[in-house]
Amino acid sequence: MEFVIEGLSKSFEEKNVLQDINFRFQEGKIYGLLGRNGAGKTTLFNCLNKDIDCDKGRFYFDVNGTEKNVNSEDVGYVLSTPTVPEFLTGREFLKFFIDINKASIDNVAKLDDYFNMVNLSVEDSNRLMRDYSHGMKNKMQMLVNIMVSPKLLLLDEPLTSLDVVASEEIKDMLKEQKDDKITILSTHILDLALDMCDSIVLLNHGCISEIDRNELGDDGFKQKIIDALRDE
Repeated sequence: MEFVIEGLSKSFEEKNVLQDINFRFQEGKIYGLLGRNGAGKTTLFNCLNKDIDCDKGRFYFDVNGTEKNVNSEDVGYVLSTPTVPEFLTGREFLKFFIDINKASIDNVAKLDDYFNMVNLSVEDSNRLMRDYSHGMKNKMQMLVNIMVSPKLLLLDEPLTSLDVVASEEIKDMLKEQKDDKITILSTHILDLALDMCDSIVLLNHGCISEIDRNELGDDGFKQKIIDALRDE
């Protein structure tokens, strides 16, 4: 399976944010979408999640040569600022989520098994989520998106404000869960992309290009990316 973007463009008044983007993302890979602040990474994600309309272009899944439309249940979108119902405990929220999404979850497990996946204790699972740290809220948001096994998982700066331990836990979970989906991680942190992503994609001047990391050593690879983004 591939996720295909063809001719996607988006402007806001006089500013062309995305310009005729064409790219094919492959299943089983984590893509690092690198770009400077304001390059249009979140705009691209909002178009792909159909939160905003693109001006031109289209996107679809290519399954063995057959085009498949992208439906809402095919896309998981993890925002940089986690949004969870803070009036519920983690356990109440997860139970409610499972109840309304049973048809989309394969082999529903016990609640504690899910909390173990993200290293949240029984005590934490019974606390109101308004008392959760940013990292704990982010874990819950990441968990429910992974549970429904979306074909396309969009991650908008998901690790930027997390502590070292929480960041490593989420990175490990994403790597373990990547095989049956296409994961695109938006970030402006080069070392994060190099550490966890299979492929590096640059969003620069509204266009997307891929950097072949196999041809370069670490120093040369980093410098090529920095040079490409420097004139943004």
